[in-house]
Amino acid sequence: MSSSDDDVPLAGRKSNGVQPNGKPHKSANTIPKSLDKAMDTANKPSKHAAPGISIRNGPVETMDLDQQPGVNGKRKGRAKMSNGASYKDASDDSEEDEPLSKRRRVSKSNTRDDPPSDSDDAPLVSKNARGKIVAAGKKPPNIKETSIGESEESDVLLQKKLAKEKAVIEQRAAKEAKAIRKEEAKVPAKKRSKKLDSDDDDEQPLVKKKASKAQTNGASNATPKGARTVKAVKKEDSDDDKPLSKSSSAKKQKDTNGAQSKVKKETKGKSLKKEETEQDQEAEDEEEEYRWWEDPTKGDGTTKWTTLEHAGVVFPPPYEPLPRNVKLLYDGKPVSLAPEAEEVATFFGSMLNSTHNVENPTFQKNFFADFQEILKKTGGAKDKDGSKVEIKEFTKCDFKPMFEFFDAQRAEKKALPAAEKKKLKAEKDAVEAPYMYCMWDGRKQKVGNFRVEPPGLFRGRGEHPKTGRVKKRVKPEQITINIGKEAQVPPAPKGHNWKEVKHDQEGTWLAMWQENINNAYKYVMLAANSDVKGQSDYKKFEKARELKKHIDRIRDDYTLELKDEVMANRQRATAVYLIDKFALRAGNEKGDEEADTVGCCSLKFEHVTLKPPNTVIFDFLGKDSIRFYDEVEVDAQAFKNLKIFKKAPKADGDEIFDRLTTTSLNKHLSNYMPGLTAKVFRTYNASYTMSTLLRDMKSEGSIAEKIKDYNDANRKVAILCNHKRTVTAGHGAQMEKLGDRIKGLKYQKWRVKQMMLHLEPKLKKKDKRGADFYELDEDLDQEWIKEHQKYLVEEQRQKIEKKFGKDNEKRKAEGEKEMKHKDLEERLAVAEELAQKFKKENKTGTIEAEGRSPSVEKLEQQLEKLDQRIQNMAFQAEDKENNKEVALGTSKINYIDPRLTVVFSKKFNVPIEKFFSKTLREKFDWAVKSVEEDWEF
Repeated sequence: MSSSDDDVPLAGRKSNGVQPNGKPHKSANTIPKSLDKAMDTANKPSKHAAPGISIRNGPVETMDLDQQPGVNGKRKGRAKMSNGASYKDASDDSEEDEPLSKRRRVSKSNTRDDPPSDSDDAPLVSKNARGKIVAAGKKPPNIKETSIGESEESDVLLQKKLAKEKAVIEQRAAKEAKAIRKEEAKVPAKKRSKKLDSDDDDEQPLVKKKASKAQTNGASNATPKGARTVKAVKKEDSDDDKPLSKSSSAKKQKDTNGAQSKVKKETKGKSLKKEETEQDQEAEDEEEEYRWWEDPTKGDGTTKWTTLEHAGVVFPPPYEPLPRNVKLLYDGKPVSLAPEAEEVATFFGSMLNSTHNVENPTFQKNFFADFQEILKKTGGAKDKDGSKVEIKEFTKCDFKPMFEFFDAQRAEKKALPAAEKKKLKAEKDAVEAPYMYCMWDGRKQKVGNFRVEPPGLFRGRGEHPKTGRVKKRVKPEQITINIGKEAQVPPAPKGHNWKEVKHDQEGTWLAMWQENINNAYKYVMLAANSDVKGQSDYKKFEKARELKKHIDRIRDDYTLELKDEVMANRQRATAVYLIDKFALRAGNEKGDEEADTVGCCSLKFEHVTLKPPNTVIFDFLGKDSIRFYDEVEVDAQAFKNLKIFKKAPKADGDEIFDRLTTTSLNKHLSNYMPGLTAKVFRTYNASYTMSTLLRDMKSEGSIAEKIKDYNDANRKVAILCNHKRTVTAGHGAQMEKLGDRIKGLKYQKWRVKQMMLHLEPKLKKKDKRGADFYELDEDLDQEWIKEHQKYLVEEQRQKIEKKFGKDNEKRKAEGEKEMKHKDLEERLAVAEELAQKFKKENKTGTIEAEGRSPSVEKLEQQLEKLDQRIQNMAFQAEDKENNKEVALGTSKINYIDPRLTVVFSKKFNVPIEKFFSKTLREKFDWAVKSVEEDWEF
């Protein structure tokens, strides 16, 4: 197998598997027909694979896999990761946004950074302690095709149904693409909407985009066989954001703020000009909202603003030294530290409750290394006599006194009266008010993250190699300000200067600095609901809509190229196949100083395990150092290709796609459509799938039922697009709690029935529903009822105490005399009465009717309301259980066009608040206001 300098991949990616000459093992330039035939003979082709359906999620069991040198059937443990990851700034609104595993949530008892306790080495279905619940009058619904399989049998059924559904969706997509192109061919070229701008990196200032390197690894830059060439479109001011000409345009609202508000303004100007007040003008300005999505020419050029004014950034407060009695203990003895070193020690000491971090060996090692470095610079530690103390061992450090000090501070802050908390918040808001907004081209825009990150310990996500490192305090001398030339530059803190002041009109940032952990740039950007951020989201989804025209050609071409004789072309086709079918990220090239995170193009030998006839197991460290594990069935040709790419003498550390880079892949994709990159496929597949499901949907019933219909469709999208998550540690407890709430409602229902019998004892015989209707539900027993009664009494007690505390705070704030403990005892008598009533009911077996003028008719109405509440809660429980392994939020927020959610809301008359929180409604304001129920993706 030849290997020359020309064969080294672009960016010279590192490899552990090397030849005697020190170079990584390489694939041949071409694939001989004899090798193709040999592979077919060795592994008989299976039936055509399901189009991109994951078949399991869990560990690789001991099995006969990959019969190649260096693999013995078991997965080799991941080698220790190299230091130095470089991640995109959290404030940067990347199209990829949050990774699937990143959205995991844990129970409230866990801290923000604590991951689920379930092991990654156990299958998801075995990780969950399921809280069983029962719906109103019936058992939980059976597993549906939209739920994740709970058993081997249901897994097979699920795969078959979804595979057929995905195949139908892909066929429909191909037909639509042809129809759109045919329709557009009839329209004169001048009238067609111009292509979307391909400049995705316009929000990255100062850091220059690297020019694409010339292809030197044997890959063909020419358009693939059978591909329809697309001429490069010159970047210029164009109708970038105009929807596809074929798609239904959004209906204009009857009462548009544009025309009508102008008429109002003119009338006022003539007749009531003198009476117009400042408040009236402000209210009118609010009415005249800027509907930028109706102005397709806005935001398509390189200049993002003409005038820009802002107040700069807010720095964290300076460090306040600990009281003299609070010290770090070393080998049991208190030691004194210089303020700089003491501050670093408090970073660790204040977070002892975050066991996930402080008990992590990597976290401890990195922290202690940085701590020792600070100690050397500041003169080290000293004992009470002033003698120097060498701090050499982490295990001898006791941070408990520091933790107790900070824990007491947190408790004290939490115990503050509501009025005091409100006062402190008002003071803080007053100080930060000037920084919360900027003037962008004369319009007031909210700033997203105007606070400079405080110093602390870097935590990272997943298995980040730098977790525990000290994040240093950012100084004004590190910060670059971006502002208009004519605007007043915000002053730096006294005694300091800004690093630089820029007037970068192509950037959408207000300030930036470089942090010390990953040397990543941090940017102060506008808020998610600002015009600029909204336009970024809009363009992202419009680009996915543009892909709708070309998807059939791309799929036809990569299917053809899966059998190409040129190795580079076959590798490229296989990569596009995996990205399209299984939603793999493309992956970026890594340098020596970065974490060993990978994507499709940078997969190594050990990341992929092949299980004949056509099962592929992926196991690697993905975005943000989160483990990606999936087992999928692939097309027979794709399986054969992966086998060829892993052919001996390749071994652990060697690249699978050694003749492909993310840059060359995206360059190839841009031949089909300007600006098309690998990540657009994720957005397109999710949005088009949801659009297809909505088109055929008929949602009826209550609001709760319609929400479940939406979530079922969203779940299908998440499964078909492989948006998975690990079952959260708190799922079992949440389901158990939900089950108890349903049982509590059933107990209430039973009590109401007993009240009906108390009013009319013969009702049990007369009622057509039969005597069983009045019996205790089979889910309830006397032991549970007594426990539930205790809970209800305690709940009542806590409510009274909380109300008493709030009333006293209000009295104190208003200068009135506070109530005494005696008043609280009088209020608590209500809870005691409830306890006595339950005791009497349990003893006599009789439940007296409650309320004013109780009647059987009124109690029947109560039963109906309770039935509806039980039904709604049962739907929630079923939804929650079905979604435990699916990242619905990832699909809905990042990949499904928000306009489709708005379409569902309007089409089936469900309040948009049921799908989008207040923050998301602000973020997707453009989507909520720009479409009607007949809009199509």
